[in-house]
Amino acid sequence: MSMDTVKEYSSIKITREGRTETSDPVIVEQSIELLINGMKLSSIVTTPEDHKELAVGYLLTEGVVESMNDILSVKEENGCVDVRVKSFERTDIMFEIRSAGIGVVRGNRDDGIRIPPGQRFSINTILNSLKFLYSETHDITRGAHTACLIDADGNLKYRALDVGRHNAIDKVVGAASLAGDDLSKMFLLSSGRQPAGMVMKAIRVGIPLVVSKAAPISSGIDCALRANLTLACFADKEKVKVFSCPERIIVKADE
Repeated sequence: MSMDTVKEYSSIKITREGRTETSDPVIVEQSIELLINGMKLSSIVTTPEDHKELAVGYLLTEGVVESMNDILSVKEENGCVDVRVKSFERTDIMFEIRSAGIGVVRGNRDDGIRIPPGQRFSINTILNSLKFLYSETHDITRGAHTACLIDADGNLKYRALDVGRHNAIDKVVGAASLAGDDLSKMFLLSSGRQPAGMVMKAIRVGIPLVVSKAAPISSGIDCALRANLTLACFADKEKVKVFSCPERIIVKADE
């Protein structure tokens, strides 16, 4: 946990018996400007780290660029991340202020993408991986979301924390994409609810399975069904509930 991510604030604890001076660790957020070829696209409220990864993941998961082949360079300076791309048209792109991961560029638009069958994951691997969602920062602040990318062997490949559940996903996708890893061979772990805006992020970059300890939203399930993505929610150490494409998860009876 970075010291820059958490700051101590004084507070007054009030009970039926009276008042007590105390202090609490609080997660820190800041705003960064996302530029495309020098032109401002968005302001994103995030934690003080992994801004390049966030910017790249954001552009990929929102469909602003189709792949890493479209990205020429990424530079961070003075609170701005400037991504140089081969070409950029503002058709159907609207400027927006994105606070704690709320709000997206292209929203829930269905891009007609379908995730191919093939890659499967063991239920044991999925359930055993939930430990990676634990965050000391969230434990002490109650204000953080976590996202992880896990391979089929259960190895933690990427992990990120942020004030916003959308941002956490963008950070791990950006990190994997900058490293040249194949996202279609991994599944995404998320601590957050799964509406369409979250599910579409995974769909756009070809992630075949999303696992969350939180609840799905109807729009997220509908997106997953259309795109052939496996959406598994309410995950704990004993089970997941799968709302689409359960055949992608291997259980003991299949072995």
